[in-house]
Amino acid sequence: MTQSVPVSQKKLEKRLRRLVGTAIMDYQMIEDGDRIMVCLSGGKDSYAMLDLLLKLKEKAPVNFEVFAVNLDQKQPGFPDHVLPEYLSALGVPFDIITQDTYSVVKELVPEGKTTCSLCSRLRRGILYRYAKENGFNKIALGHHRDDIVETLFMNMFFGSTLKAMPPKLQSDDGDNILIRPLAYCAESDLQKYADIKEFPIIPCNLCGSQDGLQRQTTKMMLQEWEEKYPGRIENIFRAIKNVRPSQLADTELFDFVNFTVKEDQKTENATPNWLAS
Repeated sequence: MTQSVPVSQKKLEKRLRRLVGTAIMDYQMIEDGDRIMVCLSGGKDSYAMLDLLLKLKEKAPVNFEVFAVNLDQKQPGFPDHVLPEYLSALGVPFDIITQDTYSVVKELVPEGKTTCSLCSRLRRGILYRYAKENGFNKIALGHHRDDIVETLFMNMFFGSTLKAMPPKLQSDDGDNILIRPLAYCAESDLQKYADIKEFPIIPCNLCGSQDGLQRQTTKMMLQEWEEKYPGRIENIFRAIKNVRPSQLADTELFDFVNFTVKEDQKTENATPNWLAS
């Protein structure tokens, strides 16, 4: 006898599928014939991304390939059997890339300093190269709405730059298109989904155990805001999609120097004598 799925689970899955589908359509993330390399870290977000993409693939009006890739960075204690067993049971084609970036990071980063920047850079380079060498034209990353908002604030606080993570972009090497199908999904929904689906989560012992990370601090700030003012994170994300360049101050983004008033307004808006003197 087939076991019925709880209504709440159905609603959550339907909402996540709708959000992923809408993001894919809004940014034309997936097209007919795409070969998509899904980066699977072993965390809740990448598991959910793979699961939702496979569900959408069943009903999508276009044909595309989903191929899972995990980078085994040789972290001590990493359970290297978990992902192969999970993906084999799903029947998903996959590959495990093994490269000891853990030792490189530990050797180059002084004790007490955060490892995220170097680790991410090494990981990106390996995955980009693999995608290019194996003919994948899209790389799917598991960043969600909250990640994007956190990155916006991190760049403002620590980089003096107004930028986040776009749902779709061309990689720095120019050879890959990166897509973020979870761009519209809230982290809280993805956590609930992961709990329901019982994904075999693999914690990151390299960066996840570090205290005082800038992203952790930013995440806590946003969570406090959300608790006090529900819907704030969603409003901030919507603001990223609703930009008014002329209302900011970037002279490269908007031509503040050369725009002028119309001819018939020049006399009316002439510089006051007290400013001209």
